Amino acid sequence: MVSEITKGVKVTVETEYQPEYSSPRQFHYVFTYKVTIVNQSDHTIKLLRRHWYINDAGYISHEVEGEGVVGQQPILESGHDHQYISGCNLKSGIGKMSGTYLMERILDGKTFEVSIPEFTMITLERLN
Repeated sequence: MVSEITKGVKVTVETEYQPEYSSPRQFHYVFTYKVTIVNQSDHTIKLLRRHWYINDAGYISHEVEGEGVVGQQPILESGHDHQYISGCNLKSGIGKMSGTYLMERILDGKTFEVSIPEFTMITLERLN
């Protein structure tokens, strides 16, 4: 589990390999990641966009951008959190992700970026 705080917003990420959905012989490894976003600031905020950097060891890195997270643009009041689970497919079984969320302060419409800490995805057999 990794965490990072940016401008009063804490982002924590936990990953898990999903062997039942993976097929190593076909270079297909599935991981899920659970993200918890905690608004520790004094303002109500809204998550507008996400921007991910995905690195798959030995393969081409790519970026993913879009509105919200898993189809939502959550609004977080001060002291509240939002949690979601998403996934990533890798070819190598070893990778890492990081990125940013674009947030909006509801009070005045000011936008700001929040860092998503870098996290790794690795299968147990790759650790040996």
